[in-house]
Amino acid sequence: MPSLKEDPVILELDGVEARVTSPSKVFFPKRGETKLDLVNYYLAVGEPFLRAVGGRPLLMERYPDGARGKSFFQKRVPKGAPAWLRTVTVSTPNGTTSNALVAADMAHIVWAVNMGCLGFHVWPNRAAAPSITDEMRIDLDPQPGTNFEHIRESAYEVKAVLDELGILSFPKTSGSKGIHIHVRLQTRWDGMAVRYAAVALAREMQRRRPDLLTCEWWKEDRGERVFVDFNQNAPHKTMFGAWSVRPRVGAQVSTPITWDEVATVQHEELTIATVPAKLAADGDAWAAIDDDLQSLAPLLEWHDRDWANGLPDAPWPPVYPKMPNEPPRVAASRAKS
Repeated sequence: MPSLKEDPVILELDGVEARVTSPSKVFFPKRGETKLDLVNYYLAVGEPFLRAVGGRPLLMERYPDGARGKSFFQKRVPKGAPAWLRTVTVSTPNGTTSNALVAADMAHIVWAVNMGCLGFHVWPNRAAAPSITDEMRIDLDPQPGTNFEHIRESAYEVKAVLDELGILSFPKTSGSKGIHIHVRLQTRWDGMAVRYAAVALAREMQRRRPDLLTCEWWKEDRGERVFVDFNQNAPHKTMFGAWSVRPRVGAQVSTPITWDEVATVQHEELTIATVPAKLAADGDAWAAIDDDLQSLAPLLEWHDRDWANGLPDAPWPPVYPKMPNEPPRVAASRAKS
């Protein structure tokens, strides 16, 4: 006999009714957490989640059948979305536009989770100010031959340089194998300037710790070092959001942590089953992220120094058009003589 259709759960959120259909569908098979469990997780971290990503456009990574199912990225809010849903026009590197979901409130988040969105990729600008990039994001990406202990050490190296420049930063686990470091910025710069600053920082990190850190874009040049991924700051580039849940069977969370916690955090244990209790016990590690907005001026001075010394721009990702002062977009081993 066919199974009986499950009634939806109706939640009253932010003045609207948010529906959760098939609430008992298993999304994370390791412990059996369901779609409704995921909704309840986001509601439990709702205040710090919106502090981290609120008002920003979101790229949805949808897994309609859960973490082991098929997936696809969706920039455009589909036809038939509720009339109360807020969207904003965003651009891709090639100039294509789409109406992206805005993290306006938790009703918007629950709507997306009901569509099978497990976690959210977030634009570095507010929907209300699309030309201003107000966040620099440093992605410490492990390479073959490195492990999370190298990531911990790398994070503290980056913090030391930012501290030296008087730039306040906030770390989070990536939800996978890395650490992300966020800097909330004064509303003065566009995406090009923020990427210039990130390139300058990545190059300085390689100069200071060439044994541990690399800014080499081509994988063949990185060696067994942690890659400081400056291109996470390319204009129109999204990054996996704070408090968002990875499409992994264990439901790991990209969790904001304090700098003291970087030394001891067990990132694999930060899941939708454990993070709400951690938040209740420890509070939001990013509670003060908007209290003192930061200046990029010291990093942009390093950028100007590098260019004045004849150093070209760093390579851009392949989806971007050729950029001014960019070197040949090909690895040395494949370049024609």
